[in-house]
Amino acid sequence: MPRQALEGASLWTGAELAEASDWRYRLTPAMTAEIHAALQEVKRRGLGWEEIGPGDFRAPSVRALFDRVAEGLEHGRGVALISGLPVERYDDADLRRLWYGLGQLLGTPVSQSNAGLRMKIIQDEGAAAPAIHGKLETANGTFLGSYSRAVSTGPLRFHTDRTDVVGLLCAGQASEGGLSKVVSTLAVHNEILRRRPDLLELLYQPYPRSRLGEEKGGEELFYLLPVFGLRDGRFTSHYSRTFIEAAQMLPGAPRLSAAQLEALDLLHAVAEALCYRMTLAPGDLQFVNNHVVYHAREAFQNDPAQAKVRRLYRVWLAMPNSRALPEDHAVLWGNVAAGALRGGIAVAP
Repeated sequence: MPRQALEGASLWTGAELAEASDWRYRLTPAMTAEIHAALQEVKRRGLGWEEIGPGDFRAPSVRALFDRVAEGLEHGRGVALISGLPVERYDDADLRRLWYGLGQLLGTPVSQSNAGLRMKIIQDEGAAAPAIHGKLETANGTFLGSYSRAVSTGPLRFHTDRTDVVGLLCAGQASEGGLSKVVSTLAVHNEILRRRPDLLELLYQPYPRSRLGEEKGGEELFYLLPVFGLRDGRFTSHYSRTFIEAAQMLPGAPRLSAAQLEALDLLHAVAEALCYRMTLAPGDLQFVNNHVVYHAREAFQNDPAQAKVRRLYRVWLAMPNSRALPEDHAVLWGNVAAGALRGGIAVAP
């Protein structure tokens, strides 16, 4: 049966998202006071950020807001921006407590590394990053892993993270560049269907992906997973060209055809054309549902002398209201049932 155009609230263009207000929220003074009180309570109890568990960060009105956000992430736009957290009031330790506590009002944090890291600071880590976070030496030079790219000043291509929802807390922004880009994967799907249905069909077929030293959970250095998938009428896309390109350097991984590469090129071009660009300001909280939204970042330049340094706190969240995923996605997600505790990177024994 020919593929059909997708429908739903998470289908939008960048121009449409720019005009919409149902994905934007602002913390009220009462909410920020509630967050501050919750922080003081966990500090009074002597809890470090890693020790904060469900129920430890009590902020009822913020929880009510996050319930609305969770609904919008799964059944609405798939992206949310909450503004107004006074980050300048807090040091790094308190921001970690705040963000980890707030994250648990929305979902369950999962591991972002094979060492079990549950919060990652996204900032430029300089020339040492590739050796720490992953690289491959090839005949054409050094190929950087996705972690290494994330902690550089360079651009990040459209991709998804290995989790239901990724949350970013902006604590500082660069002097130049660093725009955040988001695009509806349903819109990307439909435009590819309109232009090249033959290439769309290839994106529903498995692509080899490398674990690139960052993922565990299997004996093979690569696994097979489609870019697009459907289950019970619900769409999902898991995509990172970096992992696909890295797999092509591994012995035993299937080689991509010219048509498969053309499909990836078209996906990128369509995403760029349809995306929405935004600047994350200090105090902004951005949440993205990886099943229906790709995200990316433009290159940036810091200016430490002017205190213009891009710094984001990242959590990966398994969501209690998440969709069921196709059975063949278990190779990446583990449990594909709706609302499952899933995703993240398996911790090395």
